[in-house]
Amino acid sequence: MGHARTLSISLTGLDGTLVEVEADVSPGLPAFSLVGLPDSSMLQARERVRAAAARSGVRLAPRRITVNMTPAWQPKHGSGFDLAIAMAVVDAQGDLLVHLPGDTVVLGELGLDGRVRPIPGVLPALLAARSLGINRAIVPEQNLPEARLVDGVEVDGAADLTGVLHRFGADVPPSPERQLLDLARPSDEGERTHASGSPPADFADVVGQAQARRAAEVSAAGGHHLLLMGPPGAGKTMIASRIPGILPELAVEESLTVSAIHSLAGRFDAHDGLRRSAPFESPHHTATTAAVVGGGSGLARPGAISRAHAGVLFLDEAPEFPSRVLEALREPLETGDITLHRARGVTRYPARFQLVLAANPCPCGMSWGKGADCTCTPLQRRRYLARLSGPVLDRIDMRVHVGPVNIHLSNDHDAEPSAVIAQRVLAARQRQRRRFENHPWTLNAQLPGPRLRRDFAPEPSERRLLDHAVAQGRLTLRGHDRVLRLAWTLADLDGADRPGADHIGHALTLREGEPR
Repeated sequence: MGHARTLSISLTGLDGTLVEVEADVSPGLPAFSLVGLPDSSMLQARERVRAAAARSGVRLAPRRITVNMTPAWQPKHGSGFDLAIAMAVVDAQGDLLVHLPGDTVVLGELGLDGRVRPIPGVLPALLAARSLGINRAIVPEQNLPEARLVDGVEVDGAADLTGVLHRFGADVPPSPERQLLDLARPSDEGERTHASGSPPADFADVVGQAQARRAAEVSAAGGHHLLLMGPPGAGKTMIASRIPGILPELAVEESLTVSAIHSLAGRFDAHDGLRRSAPFESPHHTATTAAVVGGGSGLARPGAISRAHAGVLFLDEAPEFPSRVLEALREPLETGDITLHRARGVTRYPARFQLVLAANPCPCGMSWGKGADCTCTPLQRRRYLARLSGPVLDRIDMRVHVGPVNIHLSNDHDAEPSAVIAQRVLAARQRQRRRFENHPWTLNAQLPGPRLRRDFAPEPSERRLLDHAVAQGRLTLRGHDRVLRLAWTLADLDGADRPGADHIGHALTLREGEPR
């Protein structure tokens, strides 16, 4: 009987802390104590470890067992420490011939039958371990495809506790259930075929709406936020859902971050490698604030805005969302991240997304043109549109009216496919990347206001119309900067070196919306 330790990783958002799992087995009344600020799911590890060890051929000694999670001041959560706790306890009671190496982290949840079950967040955990100098890891076998995406870490898979005990010299019988477990595991090939069965949405399917299609292209090229307003059936949702199809592939760092967020949320399929396509999140208008921006009891989980990082967050029927949800988007739209304060700690998640809103002009949706078919009162219309508050609208770069489509006047054969638009978007983004090569930002939408007005401002003669709009009170200073960023994107799409008066005028029109 004695003392042993293993290593694991505790995640707070995407940031990981190395946790030393210490086990002490000493004489005394039989007890199993778990200390070091564990949450309720970790406290239940005592029963999982005891049952899994017994089924694996190692019975825990009828002694006083104490497991300490260091650093003890930091809250720990989740069931991913089960395997590390079990190995530390078994080692402490002298059943292992070989101690676990000091450069190996152990992750995994235990079933009562000794199986090592997969856990969310393996990718960010191993990225954190690598940054802390750890180069070896033991993870659940079903998490191996995800774990192998982290370069520089030697990864070993664990199907059950018996197999791990064998590797370190424990005298336990082989697991009779191993073959059954392998047979019960679903086919990876079948899962991938099912996931990739639907073809991607294409802009060629959109009939008419040339102005809205152009606004979607500008939005994708510069990372700008977009509001589409019009009657039902005009194509607002179709256009918004096709924006991810014209976005370029994610860069390596973005791909790692997006994949880590989705891994933490339990939505990452590692069989096809790191996620390279831009994410698209479209929460229902009944979603709570915690579901959209992140939250939950204990340490906060990532919400839709973080899962949409480097991609598109689409809020259909935006005025129907609770005002608390819409107002909670204000800070992330400016800063590109979200910091969530909870009793058990502070969690930060990246949240630099493109916001696309779709809204009807009134509750019945018919207040368009002369509004002859609208059944809403003027007060109802004002109240409906007032749900999109001024501070939220001020952060939206473009406000585009999407009118009804006249199918007899629209030639759908002229509709450009997404592949053609994507080439222009890629060329515009490459121009931005070269221009901002020595700066910490890569897109026009991320350009800070002071630098925009000082180093990237057009000539005074080119921005007279914009200055006049600010002087008249039609634009705030934030709106002034957003129009300039839009003008830069329009210039990039046209291949111009700097935005001219035409680009600024077009950007101002996209910002204010054309009169109906």
